[in-house]
Amino acid sequence: MLSLDLVLDKVRKLLAKAEDSACSPAEAEALTAKATELIAKYGVDQALLAARDPARDPVVDRMIEVPAPYATDKAGLLVGVAIPLRCRTVRLSRAGSIAVHLFGFDSDVTRAELLYTSLLVQAAHGLAATAVPWGQHPAAFRRSWLAGFAAAIAARLRATESAASSAVPSMDLVLADRSGVVERRRDEAYPTARLARPRRLSGDGGASGYAAGTTADLGGGSHVGTRTRDALP
Repeated sequence: MLSLDLVLDKVRKLLAKAEDSACSPAEAEALTAKATELIAKYGVDQALLAARDPARDPVVDRMIEVPAPYATDKAGLLVGVAIPLRCRTVRLSRAGSIAVHLFGFDSDVTRAELLYTSLLVQAAHGLAATAVPWGQHPAAFRRSWLAGFAAAIAARLRATESAASSAVPSMDLVLADRSGVVERRRDEAYPTARLARPRRLSGDGGASGYAAGTTADLGGGSHVGTRTRDALP
C-alpha cells in the first residue's frame, strides 16, 4: 500500500499535467481517470486501516478561507468536493469574507483540500476561456458557470468513490461508521447550525460550466457576532 506522501505526489503530478495548456482534451480525460482512481482507492485503504487502528487516521477539522471574487460560488465548489470525499462542512460568512470549516478524517480532509486547490485553478482557466454571451450579465453568467462546474465535479467524485468502495466487501458499514463520527464532531462544534438555503442563479452559464467540470482533472445554523454559520450536508 502506498504511503500518503507517495499518493499525493502522484496525484499532484497528474493535476499539474492536466493544468498545462498544452494538454489535449483526450490526455486530460486520461489524467482525470487516473487521478480520481488513485485518490479514491487511497481513501478506501485508509478507512480499512483506521477501522483496525483508529489512531492512524484521526478526525480533524480545518478552516479554509475562500478567495474573492465569487467567494460564495467557490465555497460551493469546495463543498462539492468535500461531501463526496466524506467530509462535513460549515460555511462561515460575513460581509466580504467567507470560510468553510471542514470536518473529516485526516486522509479525507487532505484529499479534499488537494483537489479543491487544483480545481480552483482549472475553474479560473475555464472561466477565462469562456466568453460571456451577448445580453448576459457577466457576474450572473460566471456564478452559474461555477455552479455547473461544481455540480459536475460532485457527480464525478460520487461515482468514483462509490466504485472504489463497492469493490471491497462490507465497506459500506465501515464508511457509515466513519460518517457518523465526523457528523458528531461537526455537531459538537456547531450544535445550532442550520442547513444553507438553496441559491437562485439567474445566469445561463450552468451548462457550459457543467461541461467543463466533466473534463476537469480530479487527481441547520447560528449567529455569532457578524458571522452566520451554515451547515452543508
